Amino acid sequence: MRALLIGIVFLSALFSCPFAWSQDILSMKERSDVIDNIIAERFDTVLPHIMRRENIDMWVIMSREYNEDPVLKTMLPSTWLSARRHTMLVIYDQGEGQPLERLAVARYAVANSFEKAWDKEEQPNQFKALANIIKQRNPSKIAINTSDAFALADGMTSTEKTLFMSALPKAYKNRVVSGEKLSIGWLETRSDMEMEFYPILTQIGHKLIATAFSNTVITPGVTTTDDVVWWLRDKTNELGLKNWFHPTVSIQRADSEAFDQIKAFSKRPEQNIIQPGDLIHVDFGITYLRLNTDQQQHAYILKPGETDAPKYLKDALTEGNRLQDILTTNFQKGRSGNEILKRSRSQSIEENIKPTIYTHPLGLHGHAAGPTIGMWDAQEGVPIQGDYPMYENTVYSIELNAAVMIEDWGKEVRIMLEEDAFFDGSSVSYLDGRQTEFHLISSEAIED
Repeated sequence: MRALLIGIVFLSALFSCPFAWSQDILSMKERSDVIDNIIAERFDTVLPHIMRRENIDMWVIMSREYNEDPVLKTMLPSTWLSARRHTMLVIYDQGEGQPLERLAVARYAVANSFEKAWDKEEQPNQFKALANIIKQRNPSKIAINTSDAFALADGMTSTEKTLFMSALPKAYKNRVVSGEKLSIGWLETRSDMEMEFYPILTQIGHKLIATAFSNTVITPGVTTTDDVVWWLRDKTNELGLKNWFHPTVSIQRADSEAFDQIKAFSKRPEQNIIQPGDLIHVDFGITYLRLNTDQQQHAYILKPGETDAPKYLKDALTEGNRLQDILTTNFQKGRSGNEILKRSRSQSIEENIKPTIYTHPLGLHGHAAGPTIGMWDAQEGVPIQGDYPMYENTVYSIELNAAVMIEDWGKEVRIMLEEDAFFDGSSVSYLDGRQTEFHLISSEAIED
């Protein structure tokens, strides 16, 4: 309830004055409280479920300062901006009906999350102290963060693994297993409190895009795509937020230039001036409360005398929305990313839509852990990452494009859409709706 009230107050203030950025965002202290409450909830609800689902009774995670395991970093309290010295965490499942034991084999306790369990004066060797804790609990499986395919699940360094295995008694060495599925499950699963705040993030992102794609920021014939990009960076910074990637703004127009995926997202001319009749596109994401957004939308630059985008472009947007619907209706618990991709592509092609689907999980990272549903250059499927199944209580960036032939332009345009959505195990819901109409930018002189 507290999260909801904070969100309502924040949004009402933010939307009432488009430039009242700085005073409306939660203070660092307020953010800290929210983050720590979320972490506590996740330890109590998400973590036991994941460990028991994967039948792992001990999870060992370790990091040296400034070389943090991606998973460990998500478990640290808000006031810890990095690991301290060599932080070793032990999570032990004492059995159904009992809470997880969370121990820090380190110089310091990890706030209220992990109890200090190492006395350096008594046992100077930290790895031997860790081995003693393992022996005392005698787990059947000891998960460590190693993975060939999932970078976010591969956080244990080779040095740490070597030292760990050397310190471990022989009888326990064959109990060591990859914590890959634990890592993915922990990272991809959203808690109730996270889902109270996530819609707020997506609304902030949409508000920033709407302002960027307006005459507040864009003067046709003057403003460049790079001007819009840096406006977004500056406004994100003014809000006290971060971008997890550099935004991009690109143009499609009635010329002879064919769409190029790489150029659209990376090699763009800095001085590409936005003109009347242009179809412009943005790719934009922010980080707030350790969660991330990833959004793409379009705007049309009205020609003098126009009051709306041309019907052929509006029809193209409708086709992009239909592709979104096809994709999300194929979301099913237990179904792999590759299977969802195959079904969605087949259905859309049957409907004469030309699809490119590259949807990914979203959460504690931008390109997050979970099933990959295509890549723009891998429409046949993605080995291993695409074979991972879909689980409930997960968030996705519904990212794709529909290629539509525009006869008036004599070429294809790409309707590139990306919206953030929640999968509850049975259905998909957009966190703050989706774009079904273009942002419209006037080319007429604006009177005071």
